[in-house]
Amino acid sequence: MPASASDLYSGLIRLHVLHHAAEGELFGFWMIQELRRHGYEISPGTLYPMLHGMERRGWLTSREQIKKGRSRRVYTITPTGRKALSDAKDKVRELFSELFTDVPRRTRTRRPSMGAQQGPRK
Repeated sequence: MPASASDLYSGLIRLHVLHHAAEGELFGFWMIQELRRHGYEISPGTLYPMLHGMERRGWLTSREQIKKGRSRRVYTITPTGRKALSDAKDKVRELFSELFTDVPRRTRTRRPSMGAQQGPRK
């Protein structure tokens, strides 16, 4: 993914993480695979700092889990993360209603008409 696109998509990736964390615990390797399923190519070197940042913001908490003798960090959404996800869903819903005209809007607001384009005044 080009650098400019990764800046644009990083917010979407965070929303994916919050969405899946709201459904249950997750760990990094699984999240990388899940994101690939949605067309995002993300490396551990990108995802793990993102998860740590989400934890610093209070959206996620983590704990160490030992499975089959191996240690991994498991992430869970916090109440702050649930609120952030809920707020983001409202924003995404509104954005999608503007991007895709076939998605119904919650509130219909129209942009003021600029009127017919007139030539320059003399």
